[in-house]
Amino acid sequence: MINRTLIVLMFFSLFGRSTAVAQKSIYEFKIPSIDGKMIDFSDFKGKWILIVNTASKCGYTPQYGDLQKLHEQYGSKVVVLGFPANNFLWQEPGSNKEIASFCEKNYGVSFQMFEKVSVKGSDKHSLFRWLEAKTGKTPGWNFSKYLVRPDGSVAGFYSSSVNPLDKTIIDQVTK
Repeated sequence: MINRTLIVLMFFSLFGRSTAVAQKSIYEFKIPSIDGKMIDFSDFKGKWILIVNTASKCGYTPQYGDLQKLHEQYGSKVVVLGFPANNFLWQEPGSNKEIASFCEKNYGVSFQMFEKVSVKGSDKHSLFRWLEAKTGKTPGWNFSKYLVRPDGSVAGFYSSSVNPLDKTIIDQVTK
């Protein structure tokens, strides 16, 4: 039995990548913003959080405008967090500086944006590993959304085709 366990452990240490998630709560995350400042998720306690993987060259890119509207209209209840990712057909090729400029210039984005991350594969960011562990869902395309309750539990996952101003999202954050 010991030899079998040892072999399995050696195999995973050489070839496997741990999918374990160190953070038990979303409020334990500290992630650099798009301009390099560390953002402490504990600052979001007591509010809904909408986490979105974004891209500048996608058919869903106009959702930046609706994310901004959500931020402006419901910012006292929900925090919008954008995570640029280049995982889907290389639709986010720019640097953090280029992405920030694009978002501000084209959509007036003032909600919190983060540094570019990976949302799938072996280099998936730990936040998206945590979200997948909680929901069983992983982004299938740009502008997938996770909604987190004010208590830190995950309320749901929404595909790219669900607009940020969709009634199902608005109804939740305005409860």
